Amino acid sequence: MMLLRETCKVALTEERKSCDGNAFLSYGTEIKLVCVTSGNSFLGSHVVKELLARGYLVRVTLQNPVDFEDMKRLIEEEELNKLHDVVVAKMQDLDSLCNAFRGCHAVFHTSSFIDPHGISGYSEQMAFLEAEAARNVIEACGRAAYVRRCIFTSSLLASIWTRETPDRIINEKCWSDEEFCREERLWLALGKTTAERAAWRKSKELKVNLVTLCPALLMANSFPHAHKETSISYLKGGSIMLQRGILATAEVKKVAEAHVRVYEAMDYGACGRYLCFDKVIQSVNEAIQLENELKIKRKLSGARNGNGVSPHETEEIPENLSSSKLAKLLLKASENKSCKD
Repeated sequence: MMLLRETCKVALTEERKSCDGNAFLSYGTEIKLVCVTSGNSFLGSHVVKELLARGYLVRVTLQNPVDFEDMKRLIEEEELNKLHDVVVAKMQDLDSLCNAFRGCHAVFHTSSFIDPHGISGYSEQMAFLEAEAARNVIEACGRAAYVRRCIFTSSLLASIWTRETPDRIINEKCWSDEEFCREERLWLALGKTTAERAAWRKSKELKVNLVTLCPALLMANSFPHAHKETSISYLKGGSIMLQRGILATAEVKKVAEAHVRVYEAMDYGACGRYLCFDKVIQSVNEAIQLENELKIKRKLSGARNGNGVSPHETEEIPENLSSSKLAKLLLKASENKSCKD
């Protein structure tokens, strides 16, 4: 089902020609059509904005027609008018995903489930369905996309949860233990881990060029303004994350920019996984600040160290995460942009 069709007012010349996902300026510069799933999500809406700002033609998928109202609250009318189109495509409906992705140079899969009011939580069943949705997205990319590329949003949670405290810095090579996540009922971590693994398996089978970004807890534009609706499920086990030095946050606008930068760098060899975070919470004071913002007292700062003693409020907790792979890519992209300017 199509909700919005060709309302875009992108500043192309009248000589623009379109051909199944391709658009060309009169001087020959290709304008690429890309698709963003779940444009009514917190991250999805920011990815849409970033792509529009960089001149891409953007198609957005929603799971239900009523989701368009949610998207209108997240994206300004001027930006909505620049969209190529908005279509309804359910994650469990492979045919509708194929129709949505047809003609696209890339698919940004940002979310399979959205809880806009932060009240329904994330269940074991949702974890199962998330993996199924991931397989469908990659299958549809392989069948229908003009170029078989997928930029897949996973989560830092897919890398940090193991039975024992990690004895090394966590990076892209690390994966969460699925059985441990089940035992501890860490459903969001389980869903993100199984979905990302399913996406990697399917992409190899269908030769889809896949990259995954694994962002930390998404924040609004300035700390400590956490996005409350995305925080509830993420922070289950948050006191242990704090204790282990792996409780991290990421500004949503920067995460959206990272998605686009990684996509553009795929032409130059960008591949694999990318952990994505701005800040690691390294003291109880910082954790309390986050708790106050989210109104979840003692959920984080109640952490205990191995001796059963609460860390002092100003005591620094060692950082045990690394996003150096993404940092290097973004630095190179910034240098390339400076050269062009």
